[in-house]
Amino acid sequence: MADPWLALEFGVDPAERIAQVGAAHEAFLTAGAAPHPVREVVRRSWERSARLDPEATPPVDLSDDALAAYRAGHPLARVLPLFRDLLGGIAQDSAHLMAVCDAYGRLLWVEGHPGVLRHAERMNFVPGARWDETHAGTNAPGTALAVDHSVQIFATEHFSRPVQRWTCAAAPIHDPATGLLLGAVDITGGDNLANPHSLALVRATARAAEAQLAADRPVEPGVAVVTALGRDEAELRVDGRRIRLGRRHSELLVLLLHHPEGRTGEQLGLDLYGDDRLHPVTLRAELSRLRRVLGPELLDSRPYRLRGTVRADFTTIAARLDQGDVAGALDAYPGSLLPGSDAPGVARLRRLIDGQLRAAVLATADPALLTAWTATPVGADDLAAWQALARALPVGTPRRPLALARIDQLAREYDLPRATWLQRSGN
Repeated sequence: MADPWLALEFGVDPAERIAQVGAAHEAFLTAGAAPHPVREVVRRSWERSARLDPEATPPVDLSDDALAAYRAGHPLARVLPLFRDLLGGIAQDSAHLMAVCDAYGRLLWVEGHPGVLRHAERMNFVPGARWDETHAGTNAPGTALAVDHSVQIFATEHFSRPVQRWTCAAAPIHDPATGLLLGAVDITGGDNLANPHSLALVRATARAAEAQLAADRPVEPGVAVVTALGRDEAELRVDGRRIRLGRRHSELLVLLLHHPEGRTGEQLGLDLYGDDRLHPVTLRAELSRLRRVLGPELLDSRPYRLRGTVRADFTTIAARLDQGDVAGALDAYPGSLLPGSDAPGVARLRRLIDGQLRAAVLATADPALLTAWTATPVGADDLAAWQALARALPVGTPRRPLALARIDQLAREYDLPRATWLQRSGN
């Protein structure tokens, strides 16, 4: 199966592909729908970018002293020498650019061949500029941040026409202690970058940066960090160890985190298996194996509870919502809690987290937050959110017809009367 994050399959003629996708881009701008030749990751990015002027260039948020101060305090400044070692020489010698951005798509460093730098300045590909999808449309660093995955964007796959002469590959970088997104590393140049090597290179560079950040971070004895959002199996980081847990152990750990006061074996059994499938012997065996994985210093019994300081990404969502930081909560939300789990206790908690975040986003009526929510796996099928987005977007903006088309599609799937959803969408 072809790598969906790679722009060109082996043997594809780049010139022919540029023409095909360019025609699809023009059709999308005209009709709001992309023909078949466009990759799914690009099509969805175009939809998120549709409110933008395709001729515009991104704004510059920071410059001069403000930019210097921001860069100096950013966590990725600690790994800038590594980026230069792994990508700087290649960028300089091959007439490419190396770029590093923060979690908001703000370019922190752009380095490389002087002639290429001058050309990049014409489209504001400069330090301090905002290259997230909201401000720059489809592009490798912005799209990598939006989907939290390494990706290659080739020529006419870019939403903005001034960027379509370029090809780029980028990979997101995460805080090794919390799992939160720190930014992305990117390599930008000509069509010759549309190959598996450039994508593999930025992926390897991002992983190396995360490894160095982890190595440089002082280990807090007894402090554990759990990542369980947007993934079927949780990851535990404690005392310098990274532990990928199986499905049942992930569910048990999440349930124990949700009940810091502790749970009896019977309560955990109900949370894990439900009323009609209590398996006390199986549960005790699972907890015994979990204790061996975590270490006896982390798991107590009678009642079962976690010891010490344990931080979890899903508790961050509630904490930020309590502070009124809806944008921050949405930024920290890569997806639902253990989405593949059918454990009743986990499913209840998953609905609670998704529901609280959804309600907070809807209450803002902010087009940017509603767009971000509808781009999540949960929000993609959220009819009320799409209706709220359509109401929030002024008539005439490119994004609004796409929102109305998605509302129409969902309403038909849910078999709702057309007059009802049209009225609720502000039409």
